[in-house]
Amino acid sequence: MKRAAIVALGVLVMAGAAAVSTSLAQPAGVATGDKLRVPDNYRMTYESLGAWAIAADSGAGSKEMHDVYASPGAIAAFKKSHSWQDGTVLVKEVCATDTSKMTTGTVSHASKLKGWFVMVRDSKNSHPGSKLWGDGWGWSWFDAGKPTMTTSTDYHTDCQGCHIPAKATQWIYSQGYPVLQQ
Repeated sequence: MKRAAIVALGVLVMAGAAAVSTSLAQPAGVATGDKLRVPDNYRMTYESLGAWAIAADSGAGSKEMHDVYASPGAIAAFKKSHSWQDGTVLVKEVCATDTSKMTTGTVSHASKLKGWFVMVRDSKNSHPGSKLWGDGWGWSWFDAGKPTMTTSTDYHTDCQGCHIPAKATQWIYSQGYPVLQQ
C-alpha cells in the first residue's frame, strides 16, 4: 500500500511537471494591455533557443552576441506543430563583445548588455490600435537597465525590418536554431 502511494505520487508529480513544461500561458507581467516588458528571471525560467554571433564590420571576431530564450513549453510546442503558439514569448538578449586571441583561435565573448528584444505571439492580432502589435506578434526593444520601458514606437519601422527575410516562418529565423530541428 505504501509503495503504491509513493508510485502514485511520483506519477502525479511527473504529470504536473509535464503540464507545466508544455504550458504556453504568457508568463505574468510580460504583457499588460498592449505594453510589453522584459520578463523577470528569464535566464532561469525560460529555455535557451540558441545564439547568434553578429560579425564585426571589419577585422576578426563578432561585434554582438544574441542569446535567445523561449518561454516554458514554446520549443516543445513548436517542434510538434512547426508553428509558434499564441502566448509564446521570445527574449533576445543583445550584448557587445570583446574579441581576443586564445589558444583555440580568435574568440569573441559577450561583454556588456546592450538591451533586449521581446516578442509575444498573438496570431489573433488582438491589439489592432497598437503600433507595437501586429503581423501576429507584439514587438519591443528595451535598452539595458530599462526592462520595463520600450524605446520602440512602431514595430513596422523599429523592429520588423530585420525580420523581413523571415516572414515565411512567422517572422522568426527558426532555421537558425538547432534545437528546433531535432
